[in-house]
Amino acid sequence: MGPSTPLLIFFLLSWSGPLQGQQHHLVEYMERRLAALEERLAQCQDQSSRHAAELRDFKNKMLPLLEVAEKEREALRTEADTISGRVDRLEREVDYLETQNPALPCVEFDEKVTGGPGTKGKGRRNEKYDMVTDCGYTISQVRSMKILKRFGGPAGLWTKDPLGQTEKIYVLDGTQNDTAFVFPRLRDFTLAMAARKASRVRVPFPWVGTGQLVYGGFLYFARRPPGRPGGGGELENTLQLIKFHLANRTVVDSSVFPAEGLIPPYGLTADTYIDLAADEEGLWAVYATREDDRHLCLAKLDPQTLDTEQQWDTPCPRENAEAAFVICGTLYVVYNTRPASRARIQCSFDASGTLAPERAALPYFPRRYGAHASLRYNPRERQLYAWDDGYQIVYKLEMRKKEEEV
Repeated sequence: MGPSTPLLIFFLLSWSGPLQGQQHHLVEYMERRLAALEERLAQCQDQSSRHAAELRDFKNKMLPLLEVAEKEREALRTEADTISGRVDRLEREVDYLETQNPALPCVEFDEKVTGGPGTKGKGRRNEKYDMVTDCGYTISQVRSMKILKRFGGPAGLWTKDPLGQTEKIYVLDGTQNDTAFVFPRLRDFTLAMAARKASRVRVPFPWVGTGQLVYGGFLYFARRPPGRPGGGGELENTLQLIKFHLANRTVVDSSVFPAEGLIPPYGLTADTYIDLAADEEGLWAVYATREDDRHLCLAKLDPQTLDTEQQWDTPCPRENAEAAFVICGTLYVVYNTRPASRARIQCSFDASGTLAPERAALPYFPRRYGAHASLRYNPRERQLYAWDDGYQIVYKLEMRKKEEEV
């Protein structure tokens, strides 16, 4: 060995002591950290065990309560079904009692109703109507109701063409609009996205109210005639009837309705001034004037020329009336209350004089959503197409001969 070897050995031996001391401190630090981790793991395990025990206790406590709640729910469901059955049975009993004890017909005798001077207009007034068909039926009862869907606003009209050869459905939404929806058939109308299946027919003038009618391929509706700038008092109570060809989309004819001082015929439907109707006999119009603001008037129209052939002052009150329709020359007026409840046919007027008011049935309509904005009778199907607060409803009618007793 050289002379520097003892110095190197001395240097290494002098540094081995501090290195051993640092390793010892590092080992102690790691042991303390591991001990702390073990303690925390033990605490977590204890807490997990405690939470698991609490959860088991909570589950054991809740299981009996859930069983009791389930039993109570079943009991409430059974009780609700029982109450619903009792309500349905009570309604059937009420309907039976109402059928057995009908309300008195709305008959009032005064000069204007029984033959006094009428309003100025075309056609004979208050003369018996000569039937052109052998139709001699009247309503016996409203047999059933079917709610099709909800389409449009609270007021509108939907119908079929009673003389048409197709199954097209015509929907006129709103009381002041110029666009009608035409659906190829009823099934298309009931679809969720029905508007996509419909074609649109736009008329040149907006209609007024919900008194429109589709008849023989034409759309009949009332409009306000154009007036002077600023309007005129007389024009405000005058309406023009329009005959619109649905296939050609052109106006075929028009005529000012021959009645002065028109007012809404139905006390509960303030937007309609002329309500057009069709039955086995043809085209009719229900209206009211200021001359007798308490009762409805009925007119027989010529569907070809829109001329008024005959007019009648009926005994049916305007108050609380919501809609009307004509079957076999007999006007049936539907009444309701405000707020709306169950509607009922409470007045009838046979233009031919065959059906006496006291022999007419006065049935109730089934429960529904609100009030009728329109009713359209289809003589081929013997059912009504109703618009009720945006819901489209079909009522099937049961008929009887006018000569039969109620």
